[in-house]
Amino acid sequence: MSNVHEPSPFAAAAIAAESFVVEPLPLLAQYNNSLQLHWQQRQFTAVSPAANAQTAGAGLFWFGGVINWTNLQAILAALDVADDQLQLSLLQPLPELSAGMMIQSAVLSPPAQTLLNTLAEQFDCQLVYLTQQPTLAQPGLLVMDMDSTAIQIECIDEIAKLAGVGEQVAAVTARAMNGELDFAQSLRQRVAALAGAPASVLSEVLATLPLMPGLTGLVNHLQLHGWRVAIASGGFTYFTEALQQQLKLDATFANQLEIIDGKLTGEVLGDIVDAKRKAEVIAELVERYHLSVSQTIAIGDGANDLPMLAKASLGVAFHAKPKVQAAAKAAITSGSLLQLLYLVAPA
Repeated sequence: MSNVHEPSPFAAAAIAAESFVVEPLPLLAQYNNSLQLHWQQRQFTAVSPAANAQTAGAGLFWFGGVINWTNLQAILAALDVADDQLQLSLLQPLPELSAGMMIQSAVLSPPAQTLLNTLAEQFDCQLVYLTQQPTLAQPGLLVMDMDSTAIQIECIDEIAKLAGVGEQVAAVTARAMNGELDFAQSLRQRVAALAGAPASVLSEVLATLPLMPGLTGLVNHLQLHGWRVAIASGGFTYFTEALQQQLKLDATFANQLEIIDGKLTGEVLGDIVDAKRKAEVIAELVERYHLSVSQTIAIGDGANDLPMLAKASLGVAFHAKPKVQAAAKAAITSGSLLQLLYLVAPA
C-alpha cells in the first residue's frame, strides 16, 4: 500500500481565493454539503468541513451563473462583509436544477436590493438575501400573477393583435406594468379598444397559451408537500380558469370580460382585480386555509404586483420590470420558475 497522500484542500492556511484548487460546489459535495470558510481582510484564509449542513434560516442564496472562489470573493467584498467564519451550504432542491449555494454568517447583514440586483447582473446569476424562509415541512401558500409570470405572454396584448389594435393596447400595457398609469383605468381603456371583436379570439389565444418554463413542476412539487397554489391576476377569468383546471389550482382571481352575442363589448364585469385586490388575496387565502403568514409566497412581474409581494412573507419579482425588482424582497431575473424552490427550506 502506498504511503503517498493526496494533498488536502484544507491543508493550506492564509491562502488567496485563486489558490483553492477545488471549486466550492464540488468541494461541498465531497464534504456533506457544508463547509466553514474563514474570511479575513477580504480574503479566504482557510476552509474546513462544517459539523452540520444547514439550508434554512437567514442567508445569501446564490444560484445560476459561475459559482467559484474568485466570484465569491468579489461578491463578499462588494457586500463589505466583515471578518468572520462563514458557513457555505449546497443547494439543489431538484435534480433538474443546477447546484447553488447558501452563505450564512452572523456579520452578513441584509444588503440593499439594488446592490444585489447589480451584482446579479454583473455575475450573470441570481442573488437573494432572506432573513427567513418558508419551508416545505409545513403547509404554505403560493400566489402568482398570471401574465408574464405563470405564462410567457400578456393575454390582452395577444387578444388585441387578433382584434387589430395590437400596437395601441401593447403601448398602454407597458406603461401600466411600469407603474406609469393607474392599473384599473388603463385596463378599462385597453378592454374598450377590444369592443366588437369576436369572442373566438379568446379561444385562439388559449389554444397556444405558453406556460412559463418550470410552472407545472413548481406547482406539482408544492402541492406534493401540502401547499396551496393560486393565481391573482389583472388579466381575465377565461385564461385563469383554464389554468386552474389544467394545474388543479386551489383558487383564481381575475377580471371577467363581458360577451354579448358572441362579441366582446369592451366592458369588464364587476370590480377590477387591481393591486389592492391582489394584496387582499394573500390574507383571504391564509384565513381560508388556516395557514401561517410566514408560509406565504407571492410572485409577479408588474408594478400592480408590488402590494401583493409586500403582503407575502416572501415576495419575489420574477422577470420583472426594474421598479419591481428594486422594491421586492427578492428578484429572479431570468430562467425557470422552478428556481423559486432554492428559496424554500426543504422538508
